[in-house]
Amino acid sequence: MDAWEPIVMALMQVSRRVEYALRATIYLARQEADRAASVSEISSLESIPKKFLEKIIQDLIHAGLVRSRRGAHGGYLLARDPDDISFKEVMEAVEGPIALNVCVGDPHACSVSTNCGMQHIWAEGQRRLIEYFASTKVSSLLGPAALPFVSDEAASAAASDPAG
Repeated sequence: MDAWEPIVMALMQVSRRVEYALRATIYLARQEADRAASVSEISSLESIPKKFLEKIIQDLIHAGLVRSRRGAHGGYLLARDPDDISFKEVMEAVEGPIALNVCVGDPHACSVSTNCGMQHIWAEGQRRLIEYFASTKVSSLLGPAALPFVSDEAASAAASDPAG
């Protein structure tokens, strides 16, 4: 290998689907309380292909992370407080369980698992990765200017309270 030849490495990386789901979730978390955002708005401002985002939003709805609202001020909102939504939940909502290597989830899926000394390394790596993603909350990326999450119930109660 020539000393000037660039080294090309394959990277373990997060899929576009996961990246877009996280960006859309963070975008929704940054909205003012009770403000819904349209797919077109999120797509445009976060540079996410609209058709792809529509499918991702449906996965997030099915996972209970996002909800839709119909009407003149319709669109999508977080279903829960950003402090209660982890990266792990968003990732698994769009791709299923996280697996660093096939043998971690199912040792029988690997033809060399009985002779392989790496399985425990993969398992520990996965444990640490999942622990990190589970402890990383969407709110951690909102910054100090983030507005607090207000549930529909709290917003309704505040609106009906004349002293409010």
